[in-house]
Amino acid sequence: MKQEIRDVAAPADAEERRSKPPVVVYPNETLPPSGLNILQAARQSMTKVDEIIVPPREAGGFRVPKGHFFRIVGREGPQVGDLNLWNADDLSERFFSGKTRALHATHVGVGDRLWSNLPYLRPMATITHDTLGWYGWDNDGAGVHDVIGTRCDPYTNRLLKGNDYHHCCHSNLSRALASATGIPVRDAEMHVHDVLNVFMCTGFTRDTHQYFMKASPVRPGDFIEFFAEIDLLGAISACPGGDCGSGHSSDAAPCYPLGIEIWRPDPTSLAGRNFPEPNAYPRTHGL
Repeated sequence: MKQEIRDVAAPADAEERRSKPPVVVYPNETLPPSGLNILQAARQSMTKVDEIIVPPREAGGFRVPKGHFFRIVGREGPQVGDLNLWNADDLSERFFSGKTRALHATHVGVGDRLWSNLPYLRPMATITHDTLGWYGWDNDGAGVHDVIGTRCDPYTNRLLKGNDYHHCCHSNLSRALASATGIPVRDAEMHVHDVLNVFMCTGFTRDTHQYFMKASPVRPGDFIEFFAEIDLLGAISACPGGDCGSGHSSDAAPCYPLGIEIWRPDPTSLAGRNFPEPNAYPRTHGL
């Protein structure tokens, strides 16, 4: 039962305390440049070299060599996807949604980068094109491609609903990683991490500041495109919530497949572009 919340009288200087100016926590003007101009030029020479279809309420794994582009594509209907990324040679380096959110924003778009976890902290992928870039912020304060949410999972489902559902994105991603690497699913699960919610339309309610979702604006043919800054192993789950306009963690919502396309540019088009090394901090932590 929710505990009663008692009103507390505001102090005399309440408005003065509230009126302090906001300060951006991580000013990003000094981040290494993304080299987006080179990437935009390289896009003009791309050739598609592979394609993976991810079935509804399932996940699929894929590999992207450093220096290639990859796209996540809407196919038969509005569908969101939960994306995980790892260093293809070292699963301990993986996408860090929290730091990506802190360095960029709650929702990401062209020019933003997906950063890896500590102690590596380097760009894993750069967003180079987004057919939903027009969406911006709607009247509810929602945008697309968020790095706020975690992923639907069977543990929270059991907590809130009291039953077991095995096609939550966490489980889907665990199975996909196990299949891609040959490791047991319980070991694979330990590498599954907070996601980029591709195509998902989300925000926070203005009254209670709760995380909300609404029907995604994605349509067949829409895509978001990334450039692989390192050799990547990826997995994406076609969320059981479909367009996430009503709910998730069930078989109730209409769901559709997602496509993964791998594109190779002319290598000469990337001449002069530097690829990121792991963070140079020496890990001495003051000792």
